[in-house]
Amino acid sequence: MPPGAKSLGTVITVGTFDGVHLGHKRVLEEIAERARTAGRRSVLVTFEPHPLETVNPQAAPPLLTVGAERREILAQSELDAVAFLDFDREMSKLQPEEFIRRLVRRFNVKELVIGYDHGFGKGRAGDVELLRVLGDQMGFAVDVVPRVDYDNRAVSSTRVRRAVAGGALETAKVLLGRHYSMSGTVIHGEGRGKELGYRTINLKVDAPQKLLPPNGVYAVGVEWIGGVAGGMMHQGPRPTFGEEERSLEVHLFDVDVNLYDSEVKVSWVKRLRDIVTFSSPEELTNQLRYDRQAAERALTGSFVSGSH
Repeated sequence: MPPGAKSLGTVITVGTFDGVHLGHKRVLEEIAERARTAGRRSVLVTFEPHPLETVNPQAAPPLLTVGAERREILAQSELDAVAFLDFDREMSKLQPEEFIRRLVRRFNVKELVIGYDHGFGKGRAGDVELLRVLGDQMGFAVDVVPRVDYDNRAVSSTRVRRAVAGGALETAKVLLGRHYSMSGTVIHGEGRGKELGYRTINLKVDAPQKLLPPNGVYAVGVEWIGGVAGGMMHQGPRPTFGEEERSLEVHLFDVDVNLYDSEVKVSWVKRLRDIVTFSSPEELTNQLRYDRQAAERALTGSFVSGSH
């Protein structure tokens, strides 16, 4: 960044950016490139919580990225800064003109780049045409990034949610540009996996808004500070043991590490089978051998166990 760049203002974009999918990434690449060219700072202005959680909680969607998950993904971009605004009742009532005026004042906006379907202000009433008018009045340029398509349809957070909720993990991976994942805390379980010869780590989902794929047994990748491993995960109830509450239990391949109370990231790679009831622990153990073989095939070349 050249000397005096701060005085040259910012190139910003605004939005919820849940999931940070390929369409979002295209917008972020655009503002980063424009900022470099003009010697300005690239800034994403986003919100917490999701606006619908404030405006209409019953209509708020399950989230693709919660807590630090979105921050982690954004940290890998070429942005100079990300500003998280508290989306409260006051902000929800701002008319489009006032919302933009506040942004321009706070961030010294010189260029505002938005996606093709962006709406802003109360009721998302603001659109591209209004932005161009306001840009002329307030002295900032406006640019619209065209939509990013996959299979002749727009990439969107809604489309990613449908893919994840329907178990279409390959489609979700394409739309996101990465495996769908979650971060969770390792907690103590019942110890049954160890008794069966398949020691597991038990995960607590830290945010109830987090969208999970359908229950089942999955091939997964697991990452933590200092290590990575492939594994297989049981997600759902444990009918063989008469337990209806959903659990997330991961058996890590070729790794013996104490992760209690640590945060790990689990990436869903492939769904292996449904949750079924077995007549005995021995029958379950036999199935687990087949599950491991299937998971190892699905994970070939990725999530190799080891430290980093």
